[in-house]
Amino acid sequence: MKKEQSNLKDKILTAIGTVMCIILAPVLVINLTLIVKSYTNTEEVPSVGGYLPLIVLTDSMVPEIYSGDLIICHTADAEDIAVDDVIAFFDPAGNGTSIVTHRVLEVINENGELEFRTKGDNNNTEDKMLVPAESLVGVYQTRIAGLGNVAMFMQSSTGLIVCVVLPIVLLVAYDMIRRRLYEKKKDDDNAALLAELEALRAEKARKDAE
Repeated sequence: MKKEQSNLKDKILTAIGTVMCIILAPVLVINLTLIVKSYTNTEEVPSVGGYLPLIVLTDSMVPEIYSGDLIICHTADAEDIAVDDVIAFFDPAGNGTSIVTHRVLEVINENGELEFRTKGDNNNTEDKMLVPAESLVGVYQTRIAGLGNVAMFMQSSTGLIVCVVLPIVLLVAYDMIRRRLYEKKKDDDNAALLAELEALRAEKARKDAE
């Protein structure tokens, strides 16, 4: 009974460890991919399969989006953007690298040049400058509440170690220890079996001698 419980416990822990590795490994790969892309191509927002994870730092789009949320945008052509779409774009009034996510109020087409008039849902006034087509980053798809704060921590060196590397190391270490304990138990069982066989042989030899 005790042996069955031990085997069941080992199976459950192994299953949990496997699931955690399956979950954590892609997270590590995606984070490393985004970090590498952010350094190798500084002029584009790093993406995975056309999807761009962005962290929201303000409440300008409340109640649609909140500060600290992680939003997912998808790359799009400027010609496909319509009024009421929520778009992410390089802020024309900013430093050239800051990204804003606001709603499109108007699509302006002058001599084939597209521009967008935008506004944050929670702002009292529309954005001062029009957004040129070349500043478009992507179209908002969905949000994950509060995950932006977690993502910011995970992108730091400490967060990467604590949330990804350390759990994987612990799981690998646990698996190694579990295997060693299993091998030791197996060796102990074999030794006990051999000792029992030797005792039986000795008993048989004693009886034969009598």
